[in-house]
Parts: sequence; structure tokens; C-alpha cells
Amino acid sequence: MLQLHSPPLFLFIALALMVSSQIVEALCGKSTRFAYGIAANMVAVLFYGSALVPVKRIETGDGMFFQWVTCAAIWLTSMVGYLVLQSTKFQPFAMLGGVIWATANMTVVTVIKAIGISLGFLIWGSSSLLMGWASARFGWFGIAAQGVAQPVLNYCGAGLCLLSGLLFFFVKANVEIQTNSEFVPLLTHLGSYGCGQTSSEFWIDVVGPKTRRIVGYLLAVLAGLLYGSALTPILYIKNHSSSPDSMFYGATNYDLEYLYPQCCGIFATSTIYFAIYCAAMNNRPRVYSRVVLPGIVSGLMWSIATYCWFLANNYLSSVITFPIVTAGYGLVAALWGSLVFKEIKGSANFLIFSIASCAVLAGSLMTAISKL
Repeated sequence: MLQLHSPPLFLFIALALMVSSQIVEALCGKSTRFAYGIAANMVAVLFYGSALVPVKRIETGDGMFFQWVTCAAIWLTSMVGYLVLQSTKFQPFAMLGGVIWATANMTVVTVIKAIGISLGFLIWGSSSLLMGWASARFGWFGIAAQGVAQPVLNYCGAGLCLLSGLLFFFVKANVEIQTNSEFVPLLTHLGSYGCGQTSSEFWIDVVGPKTRRIVGYLLAVLAGLLYGSALTPILYIKNHSSSPDSMFYGATNYDLEYLYPQCCGIFATSTIYFAIYCAAMNNRPRVYSRVVLPGIVSGLMWSIATYCWFLANNYLSSVITFPIVTAGYGLVAALWGSLVFKEIKGSANFLIFSIASCAVLAGSLMTAISKL
């Protein structure tokens, strides 16, 4: 049986896809920019949607240590990219996006435990798309409002994304909760827990299925709203780069220049959260050694996906790449969850899930097309 959490498998896929994108670029002649943008976008979709697969069947406890390891890997990868790109100016304001992203990422383990990969990714993908759409369409947070060529199509696309989010609430995911005593934290003593409770138990592991589903759904929506706002500081800098009165006057429009500052914000915020967590746990955090390598792989995959996405923005318009990436990674995660991890069972359940998935895909495409 294929070991899905095997790091070499994902690293091999990463290298293969990056090489194939270079081949596409070389063969496409005059269509190079479009072809490379599409190739980079597809790599981003695949890696975003698969980023949590390495840890799916590994106990993470409350997820705080996994979160920190993942963010450390993200920061280290971005630092290598920063040195390779030889970026000229560090924009501290872009770190705010990292703060927002790391805060959203705090909910990931709880969401995956509560409602699984399929629903988790699709729900926060839908709400992320809606937040990104609304902030750009109406000019929230100091960003210039973007007009669209076809307003009716634009609003219909947003409506479909909202409808999909409501439909996902009626899907019941079959999620296995790890409570095996084999998974024991390294830095915690069994005696500090009550009689009969294993050290690996997290609060979401012991609540009822109905409560777990509601909590998972709400946290996924919250995560999506935050994820959808994570790029706002970068957009703000770019929108004000042409204003002589702005402190960001002359800032570059090249998205990759802002990735390292954002990742610095991610790592700094996750480190602060982890330090607060350690203090709250009386310096006995739940540290699971088995999450270290999967956490590094997850961070590496997320970093590759983000580099590819930001690179695609320079070949295609971001108003095209954002809806495609947001809906696309949700569908990739849905395939992992439904086909490999068997999270969606039952014909009626699968029918609702399929309709909602098609709705978010159609909504994202309508949103992108309406701006052309």
C-alpha cells in the first residue's frame, strides 16, 4: 500500500513538477508567459491541496508543536528563496500578512480532526475566496476597489461560493480520532492527567460528533476569512507604491519580493504563540516526535506552492489566479479525503458533497471570468 505520508514521494513530485514547468516554458514559444503561468498555478493548487496529507494519519495532539515546526520550515525555505532572488528591500509591513496567516493556521489541526481534510479545505477555501472577493470588489482595508467587466457574473460567482459553504454544512465526514496510547508526548508525564485519560487526548477528540462538526465548520470559516486577508498588506503596499505621499512609494510590484517578509511574520507569530502555549502548560507542552518530519514536509510543500502562486501572478493577473488557486486546492484536498482517506461515505452524503464542490468550482471560475 502506498505510504502517503512518505516525504520522499512528495519531494519527488515537487521536483518533477518544477522540471515539467520549465519544459513547458521552453516549448511554448510566444505563449510562454501564459503557459508558464498556468503551469505554476497548477503546481500551487496541487501542493496547497496536499500540504496536510503527510500528517493526516499521525497524531498531533493539540497541534501547537506541529504548527511551529511547519512555520519554521516555511521560514527557512523562504530565506533560501530570499537569498537566491537577491531581494533589495525588506518591507516590514508585509509581515502583518504572516501574522494573519499564522493565526488562521492555529485552527488547522482542530479543523482536520473535527471535519477532515475534504470539508476543512473546501470550507475555508470558500470563505477565503469570499473574503478576497469582497475586499477587492469593495475596496476594504485601504485597497483600491476593482471594477469588473461583468458585474452580474461576478455577483453570481460570489453567490455560488456562499451557497457551497452552506451546503458543506450538511455533509457528514467520517473522521477517525487517534486516541491510541502509542502516541505519547515526549515532554509530558502521564501522571499529570486524570485517571482514564490518555495523554494524547485533545479537547476536540472527546466531544460529541455533532458538537465536533459544528466547531470544525465554524473554525474552518474563521480560518478562511483570515487566509483570505493574509495578502491584504501586500496588496496595500502595491496599491500605494505609485503615490508620492505614501511611505511605500517606489515599492516593487513583483510579488515574490514580499514572500520572505510575510514568512518572517509567520515564523515570529507562531513562535510567540508556541511560547505562550508552553507557559500556559507549565513548561510541559505536548511535543510529538513523529510530527517533526511531516511538519517540515508540509511547510516545504506550502512554500513551494506559494512561490509558484506568486510567480503565476507575474504571468497572469492575480484576479485570475486567486479564484483558481482557492477553489483548486480545495478540490485537490477533496480528492485526497474522499478517495484515499474515505472521509465521505454514503450516496446521499456524497451527492451533497459533489454538488457543493461543483458550486465552489463554478463560482470561482465565474468570478475570474467576470473580470476579463
